[in-house]
Amino acid sequence: MAVVLGYDESPGALRALRVAIEVAAAFGEPLVLVYGAAAPGGGIGEEYGAHSDAVRQAGRVALAHAVEAADEAGVPTTVEILDERPAQALLDAAARHGGRVIVVGSYGESPMRGALLGSTPHKLLHLSTVPVLCVPGEETTV
Repeated sequence: MAVVLGYDESPGALRALRVAIEVAAAFGEPLVLVYGAAAPGGGIGEEYGAHSDAVRQAGRVALAHAVEAADEAGVPTTVEILDERPAQALLDAAARHGGRVIVVGSYGESPMRGALLGSTPHKLLHLSTVPVLCVPGEETTV
């Protein structure tokens, strides 16, 4: 089994990383760091290729920072940059790695906005067959 984390260095993801490391350490399980790198667009053309490369590079940088944090805590990691939208990338990674839980951050958008625009946490809560832990960002107030 594993703890699966969607990570992109957003404020919500930074806090989710800390929580995911704690959960992985508590269960003695590896942390699977996932970056959904599907670039918007039709998937063809020179511009799409350049954008796709840039998105993948951003993912590599973000996940390298997350690996450093997990290494400091003694939590083993696996890194996946997938050419899928974030929610689907997390679902697929959880299935492949026997995910115990999927951890994602949120950045304070309203439930209505998430439902209308299709936020990653909102999609996961409706599609995942494993528990989803949605971690609010530091500035989120109730």
